[in-house]
Amino acid sequence: MLRHVDGERVAENLQRAYGEFAPEFLDALVGFAFDDIYGRPGDLRHRELVAITSLATMGGCDPQLETHVHGAFNVGLSKQELLEATMTLIPYIGFPKALNLLAILKRVCESRGC
Repeated sequence: MLRHVDGERVAENLQRAYGEFAPEFLDALVGFAFDDIYGRPGDLRHRELVAITSLATMGGCDPQLETHVHGAFNVGLSKQELLEATMTLIPYIGFPKALNLLAILKRVCESRGC
């Protein structure tokens, strides 16, 4: 499921970064988050939207947020849908965290040509 949502790049980067150092952690991350949670019946678009809004709310998760923005595009969310989600978050997370999400969304859009 990880490769379907986030592509080969993320799976390979995770394996390269943590495969030898902490294989049990990597197995737990991929097994739980992507097999057990993302693999449940349902809409991957909604799962990515929940992941993005949760990470934006937490703050300090820029690499994960960027990965999930890419994943959102990979499963069919549009730039406009992600911009609307960012607007909806403002009263709940404030402008600084919403601006952070906006900057990541802009960077990902520029890299993908959207």
